[in-house]
Parts: sequence; structure tokens; C-alpha cells
Amino acid sequence: MHPGAWWVWAIGLGTAASRTTNPLLLGLLIGVAGYVVAARRTSAPWAKSYGAFVKLGLVVIAIRLLFAIVLGSPIPGTHVVVTLPEVPLPEWARGVRIGGRVTAEGLLFALYDGIRLAGLLICVGAANALASPARLLKSLPGALYEVGVAVVVAMAFAPNLIVDVQRLRAARRLRGRPDRGIRGLLQVGLPVLEGALERSVALAAAMDARGFGRTSPVPAAVRRATAILTLGGLMGVCVGTYGLLTAQGTSYGLPALAVGLASALAGLRLGGRRSVRTRYRPDPWGPRAWLVAGSGVAVAALTIWATTHDPASLHPGVVPLVAPTLPLWPAAAALIGLLPAFVAPVPPDNTRPTAPANTPLPEPPRAHPSAAAWRTRPPTATAGPPPPAPSPTSSEETS
Repeated sequence: MHPGAWWVWAIGLGTAASRTTNPLLLGLLIGVAGYVVAARRTSAPWAKSYGAFVKLGLVVIAIRLLFAIVLGSPIPGTHVVVTLPEVPLPEWARGVRIGGRVTAEGLLFALYDGIRLAGLLICVGAANALASPARLLKSLPGALYEVGVAVVVAMAFAPNLIVDVQRLRAARRLRGRPDRGIRGLLQVGLPVLEGALERSVALAAAMDARGFGRTSPVPAAVRRATAILTLGGLMGVCVGTYGLLTAQGTSYGLPALAVGLASALAGLRLGGRRSVRTRYRPDPWGPRAWLVAGSGVAVAALTIWATTHDPASLHPGVVPLVAPTLPLWPAAAALIGLLPAFVAPVPPDNTRPTAPANTPLPEPPRAHPSAAAWRTRPPTATAGPPPPAPSPTSSEETS
């Protein structure tokens, strides 16, 4: 399946996660992404980076709570959890405080915000674990080939680094050496950097052997039109994306995004004329890719629609302290994101052939004696007439 479909699906889930602070709905979106990753992830090294993104999301939540405790929160609250010593600040730092009262309302607001940021990271991690970087690079237009190589190498660096660290830590444990703490990290860091340098040199040699960077002559008018269309399209995409991610830009977000995408695609098509390269077995955008990408777009569109019609359910208040409720319509929209777990093709390494229930098990092969066993086996007695007596010799007859 086309790798771009996974990124469209993940961006749709991330857009839905950015439009709400409801922890129940965010947890549902994170669960949807995790289920699809567990069902359609391969065993490649780049597919093992999803756990690292989940841990990074937990770190983001912890940092957000720490900032709320140390620097305070703009949310007024009456339920004081703890009072920290407050550091006096000069007059020019009015509005900023370090320490002081820590309220339950402020902590809850920081927790909701941290879960939203973690949800965005986990959605990106899901796309990184499901879409092959090499296949994504093949699908890029010719104008973005050089930039795409740099992005794909950067995206593949983190998964390979995680695999190297896990392999070296396992080797140190087998040798009875410590693999945790500052000492273990320092002794693992040098082999990891050495492996990264070796991969970089091998990648540079492979790219040079394949003629990376060679271009064909293009007229000046085509170059100028390509630059104008591409830059204008990227600006439109940025404005449209910002409008979709903010609550105030819903009216102009979709038109700006559509115009920007059309302009950028036209510019990229013109710019692809200068790139001299071929594609071996390109990935087609088939019906399954449309279903996967459409499920992500549907989740984002329905969540945005729910934001305009029932914003209170997507942004539960913390003053007064009340338990959040799960809105039914956005929750049903989030469940559409489970569609790739059923329509996307199963990875080849996840399929295990099983025998039918009524198939009899084959009999084990019988052991045949070897030639040496036949030679050393004693002769067996057989039933039958006795052998004939020997005839008399000539000497016996004469005597």
C-alpha cells in the first residue's frame, strides 16, 4: 500500500487530537492509533520506534506538569494542593512567578494540555512506524527528491539508533556488565556513534554510485514559474494548516489549504523535470490507500464539525472541578480511525500459515536402518527344506 496513505491517516488523527482537550477523547484517539500500529506494524527497525514516541509523550506530560508546579498556572483555583516557597522577582518580571500556590485546577489544566501534546507525538510516531521511509522517498515527486532524501535519512536515524542501543545493552547484560546509569550510557555511546558513522559512509557511497544529484537542463521561465508556484503553495498550506489547528481559523483554513495544495502540486510537477531518475516498481494509490487516507480525513472533519457545534464537550472546564464526559458523536468519529486495521494489507512477516482443522497430521517418517546396520545384523533362520548334502569327491569314489 502507498506509504503516503498512512501519513494522511496519522495527520487526520493528529488534527482531531489538536482540536480537543478532553482526556477521554484524547485517550480514545491514542488507543485507536496504538491498535492500528499493533495490527499492521512490520518487524523492520524503523517500525520499532512507536514505543519511543509513547515514552516521549509521557515525558512531555511530566514536563508540562512540572512547569505548572514551578511557574504556576493562569487558571484560578481554590483547591490548594501544596504551597511552595515563592522566589521574589523584580518589577519588570511582573506576571511571572516561581513557586507559590499549586492548585488542583491548574494541575488538571496542565494535564489536559500535556495529553494533547502527547497525542500529537503519538500520532506522528504511528505514521513513522507504519510507513516505510524508503518507499515514502520513492513516492516523492522529482522536485523534492533531494530534500526527501535528507528527511528520510533523518527519520530513519532515530529508529536505527534505538535498535543499536538495545542491541548493545543486551550484549552488555550477557557479559555481566552494567547497562544502566551514567557509566553504562557512556560506554554504550561510543559504539552507537561508530555505527552511525559507518552507516553514513555506506549511505554516501551508495548515493554516489547511483548518481545522486544529477540534473537535466531546464529553461529559465520554467524555473521561475516553479519557484513562484511552489513558494506560494507552501505559504497557502501553512496558512491553511494553521487555520485548521486553531479554533479561530476554521472559515479560511480549508480554502487556503486547497489552493495551497493545488499550487504546490503544480510547482512540484514542473520542478520534477530537472531530476533525472527512474522508479522501480512504484507504489500505486489503490482502493485500500483511499480507505486508509479517507478514514483519517473523516476523523479530522467530523471532529472539526463537532468543535463548531458543541465546543463545551471537547474542552471540559476545570473551574469548578468536574469529571469530564465522553461526547458520543466525536467518540464515534474517532472510531472511524480503526478502519485501517481491517482494510490495510497484512504485513508479510505477520502472516503465519495454519493447517485446516480437519486436515490429519502427517505420520512421522520411519527410520530406515543404515547399510552398516545391515552388514552387522546376524543372519536369521528361515523355514524350508534343508540344504542338499555335498556330492562325494573323486578321491572318495576311487577309495
